[in-house]
Amino acid sequence: MTTNVNVPSEACSTCPIHNAAALKKLGVDMANFDFVVALSGNPNTGKSTVFNALTGLRQHTGNWPGKTVTRAEGGFEYADHKFKLVDLPGTYSLLAASLDEEVARDFILFGQPDVTIVVVDATRLERNLNLVLQVLEITNRVVVALNMMDEARRHGIRIDVRRLARDLGAPVVPTVARQGEGVPELLQAISEVANGDTIGRPYHVKYDSPELQKAVTHLTAKVEAAFPDLPNARWVALRLLDGDERVAEALRKGELGDLTHGSLEQRAAQLQVVGNQ
Repeated sequence: MTTNVNVPSEACSTCPIHNAAALKKLGVDMANFDFVVALSGNPNTGKSTVFNALTGLRQHTGNWPGKTVTRAEGGFEYADHKFKLVDLPGTYSLLAASLDEEVARDFILFGQPDVTIVVVDATRLERNLNLVLQVLEITNRVVVALNMMDEARRHGIRIDVRRLARDLGAPVVPTVARQGEGVPELLQAISEVANGDTIGRPYHVKYDSPELQKAVTHLTAKVEAAFPDLPNARWVALRLLDGDERVAEALRKGELGDLTHGSLEQRAAQLQVVGNQ
C-alpha cells in the first residue's frame, strides 16, 4: 500500500517543531480559529492529557448541546494558525450504539473537522485499532497519537512506528503526553494535515464476502453520484447497509450535501444544530 504520509524525522534546530514558542496555549480563547481539530480515542488512553497539553486547560467545560455527554473545547496557536480543539467523548467504536458513540460519530461525520486525532494506548494497540480503522473509514485527515509509550517501553513492547504509519496510511506520532514527550511532533503532524501538506491514504477494511463487497461498491457509487464532494461515501454506504437510521435521515434531509461546503462559521452553526438533535 502506497502513501504520501510523512513520518516525523530529524529536523534542523530552526524548524517550528524545535521552537518551544511555536505552541501558544489559548485555553478557551477560540476566536477566529483557522482549523477545527477533533480529539478522539478509547477511554483511559490519556486523551484528556493530550487535550490539556495542547490547550493549557485542566477541566471540562460543559455538555454537548441537548446532551448529557460532557464536552470540552479549547484552543491553541501553532505555526501562525489558530486551532479549535474539540474533545470528543471516549468511545470504543463509532457505531452509535451509545450516546457517547453517537456524539463522537456525528461530530466527525457532520462536522468534518480539518484533523481528527485518535489517541491510542501503546500497551493495548490491537484493541485500540478498532476505533482507528473506523475513523479512517470516515476521513483521511487523521493523526494517530501513540500515547503511553513510556509504559510500552517499561513492558518491553516495541512498535515499528514507521510501518504502522505506512499500513494505516496516516501519520503516527509516539507520545508520552503527561511528560510532554512527542507533543512538538504531534503539533507538526496536525499542522501538516490541516494545511494539506500531508495527505493520508487510509487503509480500508476488505470484506471476504463477494456479495457484500459488490453491494458496498454499488451503493458507494450511488452516494457519490448524489453527493460528489462527500469525502466518506464508502463509510456512508456501509452504515446504510447496516441499517443506520441516523445516516439514512441525514441523507433524506440533505445534511450530508450541505456539509460538504461552507465556511468554518457555517460549519460551527451546523454543528450546533446537529448537537441539538
